[in-house]
Amino acid sequence: MNFEERLKELKASYDGLINRKNVPVLPDNGIVTRYEHPIITAAHIPLEWRYDFSPERNPYLQERIGVNAAFNAGAIYLNGKYVIAVRIEGTDRKSYFAIAESPNGIDGFRFRSRPITMPEYGEPATNIYDMRITAHEDGWIYGIFCVERKDPKAHEDDLSSAVACAGIARTKDLDNWERLPDLVSRTQQRNVVLHPEFFDGKYALYTRPQDGFIETGSGGGICWTLVDDITHAKAKKETVIDPRLYHTIKEAKNGEGPAPIRTSRGWLHLAHGVRNCAAGLRYVLYLYMTALDKPWEVIAEPAGYFLAPRGEERVGDVSNVLFCNGWICDPEKPGTAEADRNIRIYYGSCDTRMHIATSTVGRLLDYCFNAPSDGLHTGSSVENINRLISANQGL
Repeated sequence: MNFEERLKELKASYDGLINRKNVPVLPDNGIVTRYEHPIITAAHIPLEWRYDFSPERNPYLQERIGVNAAFNAGAIYLNGKYVIAVRIEGTDRKSYFAIAESPNGIDGFRFRSRPITMPEYGEPATNIYDMRITAHEDGWIYGIFCVERKDPKAHEDDLSSAVACAGIARTKDLDNWERLPDLVSRTQQRNVVLHPEFFDGKYALYTRPQDGFIETGSGGGICWTLVDDITHAKAKKETVIDPRLYHTIKEAKNGEGPAPIRTSRGWLHLAHGVRNCAAGLRYVLYLYMTALDKPWEVIAEPAGYFLAPRGEERVGDVSNVLFCNGWICDPEKPGTAEADRNIRIYYGSCDTRMHIATSTVGRLLDYCFNAPSDGLHTGSSVENINRLISANQGL
């Protein structure tokens, strides 16, 4: 096959992938609807980011810059489009962010012309990833993401020890970013999320303090902290609001996903929980609610997971993992009840690809407030089942 024939074939294959329609997988469980196809994979990355189209420089039309995976995207509704900030990992293990947009948020995602050039702060980051996007009431769009650097205290022969902290940047258009100082914290940090509103005139963050790069150690779970100045953010006091618990889906660690959604009944939160099993760490997603006037006070949390890996979602670079740091609730529209507002949930599987699931505010609130909570022992689980059976027998 000559150069022109190969190029034509590559473009035809890419166009077919980008234009593929997505369809819901039915029946669902009444809570959330999955879709048949991943919305973003490594193959969705634009050809011009990977191939040199010059016959002189690249006579075999080889891929010059490889892509390993595309996953864990932040999300926002902006200028009438569903927009996600995808974490793209090259074959060199370095991750970067790129913006993809869709008119319906279900399929047809197309990347902007270039990836994000994120300014550095301090020592250049070895890696950045998993950006949460928050449209804050101060008028800025903020991105908070994990910044990884080699541990300066590690022995020179130790090539795996690292330090994680929360990088902070802001933008008006998702193209041009202003880098702010990293969050100052007493511990390492991952999964830091900015609350969308001021609280007592201060910025509020959900944090996840951890003693090490991987293990949480003494970190008790998802925390709440107030920050005086986001341009010099410092977590002075972190209060655990959603703790890790023995023999639950969040035994090993848990972390806030995207920024919570305001509803009439409270703040709706999506988080991930992690437990150890024979196959390694298992990541699942769960929901909880906090009070509108006290966002640190949990008022509802159904037992167990909301979404867990299944089928193709179980296979990839890091098996048995679902992770979500982006969701979009449709904007309010005249004549549309709050319960009917659609929510699009963008989640990654196995650090490999991006998926979508959909629900509504009404369906998720019903689930949060009416599904039983975790009684933390087998007896209470059986009691819940028997209670449901008895209720159905009375119909």
